[in-house]
Amino acid sequence: MQKTEIVAIDGGGTKTLLLRVRQDGTIAAWRKAGGSNPFDVPEWRAVLTGLMMGQQQNLAAAAFGMAGFGESGRLSRELTETLATLCPAPHSIHNDVDMACRGAFLNGPGILLLSGTGSMAWGMGEDGQTARVGGWGSLFGDEGSAYWIGRLALSRLSQCLDGRAADESGFVSRFAALQGWPEDAALCGSALQEWYANLVEIRPSVAALAVEIGRFAEQGCEIAREIFAQAAEALACHVHGLRRRLSGETLRWSYAGGTMRSPILREALTQECGAPLAPGLPPIGGAVLVAAALAGWQADERFIAQLAVSLEAEGLS
Repeated sequence: MQKTEIVAIDGGGTKTLLLRVRQDGTIAAWRKAGGSNPFDVPEWRAVLTGLMMGQQQNLAAAAFGMAGFGESGRLSRELTETLATLCPAPHSIHNDVDMACRGAFLNGPGILLLSGTGSMAWGMGEDGQTARVGGWGSLFGDEGSAYWIGRLALSRLSQCLDGRAADESGFVSRFAALQGWPEDAALCGSALQEWYANLVEIRPSVAALAVEIGRFAEQGCEIAREIFAQAAEALACHVHGLRRRLSGETLRWSYAGGTMRSPILREALTQECGAPLAPGLPPIGGAVLVAAALAGWQADERFIAQLAVSLEAEGLS
């Protein structure tokens, strides 16, 4: 009997999305779980195991876009071995930013700039050559990422609390209200240290702050606006670097990741890199295209259009 469904997974540092798609581009089912980046989520195997449970029936092929894949030989081998066990069907594993680029440009040339928990850019030149920049991790990279923004905001908060920096535009009171902490400098500092002491997964927790810092910036908070200006400058270097490497100074760029939802960040990047191209499909769409090709399906314009409609209807675009 012909198998008529495929599975696509987009595994990031904060969340992991599984999509089950029919041959006509409609969505049969979807699931969401926590992050699955093996670099900083110890339970990544359990996350993937839970998502893949019961997915084998009627499965023609699967594609996995996984954060961290290809960046560490050992972890990439562990991902490969784990997914081979969870998915006996034909499947393919790529870095999650590679998949996002495929989705944004529908397998065509362009540069995908991702700023989620981490940051990276992936590009394809007009000649089909591919390259990546960034993605070096939080210790000495990931500039402009949600974690980088959250960490910089925490650093500025500590400076405001002990007097090394001025508390511009009520940054301390905004941050204290966000976290449910007292505004008094001494009490707020104690609450900050207590919060830090009780963190279990540091990177996702710090990265989660970036969305609210973005809102502070939109509301006119000078410190938050300064942080996002620095993030835009750092992310623009990713685009410029890939344009040089791929000999494509006019290569269009697109975006993915929760941080890129900030209009202030996108506006600043537009000033630096030109206007972005709206993604043809979200990151999970790239994994769908790879899985469809693996299953021997024709992912034509009708399929892609139906997939885009289905993703929007489910709130997944």
